Order: sequence, then C-alpha cells, then structure tokens
Amino acid sequence: MTAPTATTAAAAPAAPKLKILLLEGVSQTGVSILRDAGYEVEYHLKALPEDQLKQKIKDVHAVGLRSKTQLTADVLKEAKNLVAIGCFCIGTNQVNLDYAATHGMTVFNSPFSNSRSVAELVIGEMIALARQVTDRNTELHNGVWNRVVGSVTHEIKGKQLGIIGYGHIGSQLSVIAESMGMIVKFFDVNQRFPLGTAVAVKSLEELLKTSDFVSLHVPETAETKNMITSKEVSQMKKGAYFINASRGTVVDIPALSHGLKSGHLAGAAVDVFPVEPFGNGKNFDSPLMGSPNTILSPHIGGSTEEAQSAIGVEVATALVKFLSTGMTLGSVNYPEIDLRPVAAKKSVRIINVHHNVPGVLKQVNKLLSDCNIEKQICDSKGDIAYLSADLEVTASTNVDAIVAGIRAMPENIMTRVIY
Repeated sequence: MTAPTATTAAAAPAAPKLKILLLEGVSQTGVSILRDAGYEVEYHLKALPEDQLKQKIKDVHAVGLRSKTQLTADVLKEAKNLVAIGCFCIGTNQVNLDYAATHGMTVFNSPFSNSRSVAELVIGEMIALARQVTDRNTELHNGVWNRVVGSVTHEIKGKQLGIIGYGHIGSQLSVIAESMGMIVKFFDVNQRFPLGTAVAVKSLEELLKTSDFVSLHVPETAETKNMITSKEVSQMKKGAYFINASRGTVVDIPALSHGLKSGHLAGAAVDVFPVEPFGNGKNFDSPLMGSPNTILSPHIGGSTEEAQSAIGVEVATALVKFLSTGMTLGSVNYPEIDLRPVAAKKSVRIINVHHNVPGVLKQVNKLLSDCNIEKQICDSKGDIAYLSADLEVTASTNVDAIVAGIRAMPENIMTRVIY
C-alpha cells in the first residue's frame, strides 16, 4: 500500500512508512491495533501546544485525538500527507470538518461506545443530588456533622426524568431510569422511537415544567448553543434538578448559577463547560463554584476504562480499514462506502476525492479507458464526492500516469493508490 499523499505519485512503499500521531492518551487497545497493522505510531499522553502540534502534523498520514486537541484550519493547513483523523470520542466539534473534507481528510469518531458510561454517571448524579450527598460529604471532610432528615432529600423512584435529546445516550439513560422506577419523558427535534414506557412531549417548555430531573444530551450545533438560558431555568419546576453531560456551550452558565443560588433549583450536576482548561491543574473557574448541592466534574462522562477501550477498538479499526482499503464507513464528513481489500495481486485501487460537480467521472473514465476496471464506486455527500476504482494491472498499465492525470484535474482534492 502506498503512503497516502495528495502531492506525489511515488511507487508503493511498505505499510510501516505510514505515520500515525496519537494524542491525549488514547486507549492502548487502539494503539495496539494500529501498531499491529504495521504503522509507525507516535504516542503522546497529553494534547500538544499548537506550535508543537503544527510541527508534528506536517508529515503524518493519520492523527488520533480526543476532545482537547483543536484541529483548526490553521493547524490542518500544515499537514502535507494527512488523509485521516480519528476522534477517539463522540464529538467532532474540535475538528474543522469543512476544511478537512475539502483537503482530502476524512474524519472518524465513536458515537456509541461511551453511551453506557455517560448514562451511568447521570444515574449516579441524580441519586447523589436527590440525597445531597456531595454537600454532606464536604461538610464531614470539614469536620461538620449535619445529619439532614426529612423533606429535603428524596428517592428517585416515582420522579419524572425529562431527557432533552433522545439519541444513543438519552435513550440508554431512559431504559436505566425506567428500571429504577422513574417516569421518563423526552423532547427531541427529530422523530424518535420511545423505548419502554417513555413518552415524547411536544415542546421543551412542557418537558421543563413537568420534570423533577432534567438531563441534557444534545450535540453542539448552532441551534443548541445556549438552548438553556434564564428563560428555560425559570420554566423548570421549583426544586427540580438539572444535569448537563452533553456540551458546555448548550447552557448559559450564569443563568444556571442564578437558578441554584436563588433556590429555584434544588441542585445541578455539570460535566462540561463552555471553556475548559487545556490541561490538568489549578486553572478552573466557573460561576457555578460554591453553588449549593452542585456537582462539578471535569468532563469525565465517557472516561471509563470500558468506554475508552471500546472507543480505541472502534476508531483504530476504522482508521486501519480506511488506510488499507479506502473504506469510509463511520466517516462524518465523507460519503460512507464499504470496501473490501483489493482482491487480486495484479490489481490496484485508486481512491479519489473530488468536488461534486458535473463532468468529473467523464474525465476520470477517459483516463481509465485503456484499463480493465474490475470495480468502480462513486458516492457524494454535499459538495464532496468519493470515488474508488479497482484496475487490473498489465504490462502496459501506467498507474503513475493515470494518477498524475487525475491529480491534474481542477476538481481533484486528493488521490491515492492502494496496492
């Protein structure tokens, strides 16, 4: 297999020439898969400062990261050989997806693997909030015995949980909560099939007004930014509890802080923040600090050994399949195409990413007209089209000339060859 580069049409070097940069201590399960595939892996436990990242990314073919590393257009433009980005997490908002797509870089993530871990954290937080466990814990650590008895603490059985966003995490939380005796209602802008006895409501306002616990599970988009403001906080029941384990930009933090300190809300648990420290240390500040019955955690919803191991397997496997076959199943910014390894020893696979405009296939097929095309697949996603063509190689087949011709097309974004 060739080292995938968008600028040269060199003969195929051995697979170990492929360089992978892994950041933020991604799971060793993923590291092992990539090394076993024969790739040269550089591993870092933490995110790199931007200037170092720009240097490291120059000649690698794939990069793996979690949520701290920011692959902006300014960073990605330094990459000369990069064709794949693996986000070893759910979100991809740390990557400039449009720039990546238009510069031949496919992006993979793991949308399902940590769903159980996040759901379990939310369940634990609901119980802790209802019993005011963290406040009592802090008091005892400070030498204060404060045995609260009576109506200020509650069981979660029989209480209504309102879930905002009924996707993979929200629906799994729904099942666990129902098994513990909770009444589950949810609101989602998309049509979702309810699990168990969960019931969809027609509006966010209805959900907020009737729920004892409200848990957010939505992606970071322009539509979800600050979807919870002082207006939504005031719509919640007095004495309700609020939980956010989705994205930090979804909640107006000062509004939530006011709702807690005014006594309107009985408690909150927040795992994500609009701005999060780059590294560990005494560098965190938030209006929520000091709020009563408030659990603050440093974005650890999916940070369990089980979740990270599963994520490592899922994303690393996707990277290996993409680099070795061109398969894009699981890509978030390219069409999803299922490809098998190149079937015959005398065959090559040309992978091409191009702007989705009329006439490109005509140009490509003209270049391939003297070849026996064993298989050809083309699909598009918005402005990006993805083409795979398997060619039988004979003594007269000039693969380098074909690839050079495709790369010379003005619509070409990236072209590579898999042997």
